[in-house]
Amino acid sequence: MTTTNAAATAATAATATATAATHHTAPRVGPVPVLWLALMATPLAAGANAPVLILPDMARSLGVSASTATWLVASYAWAMAVGTPLLAGLLRRRGLRAALHLAGALLVGGTLLVAASPWLPLTLAGRATQAAGGAGLAAVAMSLAGSARRMGVISAGFGILGASGPLLGAQLSQAVSWRLSLSVSVIAILAVPMVSRYAAAPAGQAATPQDKFDARGAALLTALATALVLLPHAPAAALGSSALAATLLALHVRRRPDGFVPAALIRRPLFLGSALLALALSGSYFTLLFSVPRLLTERAGWDATTAGTGQLVALLTGSALSWLLAAASARMSRAAVRAVLIGVGALAAAIAVFASWGPLLLVATLGGIFAATGSNAVLSMHAASSAPEPQRPTAIGLFALCYQLGGAFGPAIATALVLTA
Repeated sequence: MTTTNAAATAATAATATATAATHHTAPRVGPVPVLWLALMATPLAAGANAPVLILPDMARSLGVSASTATWLVASYAWAMAVGTPLLAGLLRRRGLRAALHLAGALLVGGTLLVAASPWLPLTLAGRATQAAGGAGLAAVAMSLAGSARRMGVISAGFGILGASGPLLGAQLSQAVSWRLSLSVSVIAILAVPMVSRYAAAPAGQAATPQDKFDARGAALLTALATALVLLPHAPAAALGSSALAATLLALHVRRRPDGFVPAALIRRPLFLGSALLALALSGSYFTLLFSVPRLLTERAGWDATTAGTGQLVALLTGSALSWLLAAASARMSRAAVRAVLIGVGALAAAIAVFASWGPLLLVATLGGIFAATGSNAVLSMHAASSAPEPQRPTAIGLFALCYQLGGAFGPAIATALVLTA
């Protein structure tokens, strides 16, 4: 964590989180090895970005236009956003095994549907299903991380696989099929048995007549997340829908403060500050991700291949460097960590606005992904530590929802500011 006292809090939170996510059946002693957690969580990022370079091939195969085929990307982003808090809620109530089994089944079932479906609607359903499953596995992995250093490995893996996703998708499509490119996230299923063996967890909180599942709260949160994800695609309708959903959700939280969205959690300044800062840094990073290649072409005169290669190197480097911040955060105050994140993120955005030299624009990309993945690693632990033990999976899920909303807003901002200029 961030100060000496906060470091002790992080250790306590790590122990409590691991205890709250464990199973009674003869587990191995000790925390889950972080590489298994990374393997379970990070293929989601590669699956999300795999279609970027192969949308025309997918559109021709399905007999639709390229613009229509982009819904295969949007459906994945939507399911990631809504699936994370929903599966984290299942982890909170039913425990590790139920969450792992459902998330794994969704991932495999969705992948099989994508592999076999000849029609776009069925393929969209498959993409959404596999994204929800992958998001559930990622939520479990984040809940079991337990420290900023371990979370840094997962976040760096997200950045590295996300950066490599377009190239990996193109290579698999050329060698075999675009359907294989959309199936890369299923690799995460390999880690599920090992995570089940290591993690020790009770079956979850026993439901009582007074502790029924808050279906209305879950539905309202899903509606709000859906409207926000659709905001870049249909601004007028999505804006009205999101305002209505937010109002209804706020009223519901007042009536049921211990429901799917706990009132005590969203009122905590540490949680709100961490989640909103992560949303801002994520949105800034995804804006840079889509804007910088165009800026390299227009301002620096780089061709598409050189720009793409340079950006890939910058993304991989920034993702790796973010782990250093996560590892050092235990010896830093929260204020110092946030100053680094905000400073680097703001500097990256300023460079992108004013720079014309190609390498400097790549520095903007590096700074953007460093701040975003660093915030995912460190601020997620801040958010989790702000919650009581039973609500920590929920805190992780809601934090991840905010981070992923930045991924939905960033491309739209880039389109408005750069891509349509």
